[in-house]
Amino acid sequence: MPFELVPPGTHIDFIGKRRIAVTVSIALLLAGAIAVPINGVKLGIDFQGGTEMQVLFEDQVEVDEGSIRNLIGACGIEDPIVVRYGETDHPEFLIRFQVGAVANVEGDACPLTPEQMEVLERAKLAGGGGGDEGEKGETIDKLTYALTNAIGPLVGGELERVEFVGPRVGSELRADGVKSLLVACVLILIYIAFRFNTRFAPGAIVALVHDIGITAGIFVILGMEFDLRVLAALLAILGYSLNDTIIIYDRIRENMELRTKFDLVDVLNQSVNQTLARTVITSGTTMVAVLALWILGGEVIRPFAIAMAIGIVIGTYSSVFIASPALLFLERHFGGDAAPAAAAGGGVVAPDAGYAVRHDAPPPQKDFRPSKSKRKKNKKRR
Repeated sequence: MPFELVPPGTHIDFIGKRRIAVTVSIALLLAGAIAVPINGVKLGIDFQGGTEMQVLFEDQVEVDEGSIRNLIGACGIEDPIVVRYGETDHPEFLIRFQVGAVANVEGDACPLTPEQMEVLERAKLAGGGGGDEGEKGETIDKLTYALTNAIGPLVGGELERVEFVGPRVGSELRADGVKSLLVACVLILIYIAFRFNTRFAPGAIVALVHDIGITAGIFVILGMEFDLRVLAALLAILGYSLNDTIIIYDRIRENMELRTKFDLVDVLNQSVNQTLARTVITSGTTMVAVLALWILGGEVIRPFAIAMAIGIVIGTYSSVFIASPALLFLERHFGGDAAPAAAAGGGVVAPDAGYAVRHDAPPPQKDFRPSKSKRKKNKKRR
């Protein structure tokens, strides 16, 4: 006997719980909106500008993130971000700090030799004393000296990689990120309208905006940073949520060919229940992969994995409780009078005409498969 995650004939009243679901969604969206002025939107280096440096110590050096963070803070860097890079037992780290995080700290807090301080002073004078100190390289040289003196030698005596993102570039990336989300939503709207019908498209877009809004709101509530990794996750969430919504919409359209729009609540419930096993399996397997990235992928990939995990849960929820009820709302308020016309004519109307196909359709069936007793009889006959 094959294993069935969702038994045939399962009938859960998802549409009947739409008011509860809408209330929960509105509460989450409002919580995220309220958290914006309270916590603020924390932007990463990609969107706000800053410096990222990758350091690799010799294998015999024993160091952790906390000691590097304390040392960099003593050298005048405010709120640095230090994450281990690569294998956990490998002394390789990413150090990030934003534009404006460099403070002038005098004294012996930063472990520099007199010769090194003289070199840094000459470099500062050569740069004219203006502009952003971090962009001219004095800060990078200062941190390189301090890390070598206080912790241990670097491989090759220099940094593995240094990247600067200016404020103007960060602003452009931020604007381009918002544009990419808007363009994706518009293209999805066109695709759904072409693939199904103009009445299906608004429900899908409402679900997608709902997913992005709640995921971003949770990030704001938790005080997490938005960077290119999170933007990539948001774009992936759009595609993932849309895929699940299309599967349900496709089953709804198939069932609408047998039922009238006056049975729309039953049609929606039947369609969601018929695709429930596929939804659970797809979401479950995807979540397993994302959790593996979250737990085993390290700090570099973790923001992407966290955003994807939130998006999978919210996207699955919206496909069932938001997209289908939105279609019901549109059909009830903007469906027109196509159903009476179809009843008078006794035939089929165009897909845009209210989806009232037949009034003499057979009664709904909970499952298209034969009953268990019939399956046993057929098996004996074989």
